[in-house]
Amino acid sequence: MVLFEVFINGIILGGMYGLIALGLNLQYGVARILNLSYGEFFVGGAFIAFFAIMLWQVNPLLSLFVSMPLAFALSWLIYQVLMVPLIRRAPDQDALDADVVLVTFGLFFVFQGLALVYWSGDLRGYSFLSSPIHVLGATVAMNRLLAFVGACVIAVVLFLVLRYTRFGAALRAITIDPVAAGLVGIDVRKYSALAFATGGALAAAAGMLVSTFVSFSATTGVGYTLKALIVVIMAGVGRVTGTLAAGLLLGVVESLGGYLIDPALTIAINFALFMLILLLRPTGLFTRA
Repeated sequence: MVLFEVFINGIILGGMYGLIALGLNLQYGVARILNLSYGEFFVGGAFIAFFAIMLWQVNPLLSLFVSMPLAFALSWLIYQVLMVPLIRRAPDQDALDADVVLVTFGLFFVFQGLALVYWSGDLRGYSFLSSPIHVLGATVAMNRLLAFVGACVIAVVLFLVLRYTRFGAALRAITIDPVAAGLVGIDVRKYSALAFATGGALAAAAGMLVSTFVSFSATTGVGYTLKALIVVIMAGVGRVTGTLAAGLLLGVVESLGGYLIDPALTIAINFALFMLILLLRPTGLFTRA
């Protein structure tokens, strides 16, 4: 029974990882922008939820109506002002990747510096839906279950949009070959900007949901960026619908490894799984041959 409860908690943890990585896979897989400041949008969503409940006594779920549009608008602006000039001048994708990494790394320090100035480096947290419930004999906090359900809902919505809408078909075409997509009349720059902005909005949504049960500060964003990048590489760049499954796998392996071996080795277990997948399936678990 204890092992089963560890497994269930690993599933819940994996849902959180998948939720955090969904937005980054949109930005990296569709827009082809490796955004190293991605975690700062996560932290921004968490802080807005924190202020909503602690200062204004508003349900933190309602903060999504503020944090997601703000993150969408800011991400769209970043793409248009900073990324588009880089795309225009880059001779190839390798040169663009190098420029993007440097620029978004600088953005990371800008956003983190502003957060430290206005919010300090103290850990923040709040209590919301923290009562335990029983799921198949395992005890799970309601807020963790909420984040897991939110991850599943977002993943299903993204799958339906990508599979059954013209917008999704355009994004899939850009993911496969942006040059060919442009030749058949798809506005690659427009759809890439929308994908990048949507990724920022999803990061803010993930920050709000995860903040209900995890403490955070102005400096925790880089850890979530790294975790999201691991999940994206495991799933396969551009495989948005496989991101949740890769997150679940990582969460279960981390939870079981921490229980069976040593909780202090969870980070080592994460990177061991990551390196194993890079060796055996370098293009990701859910990419087609």
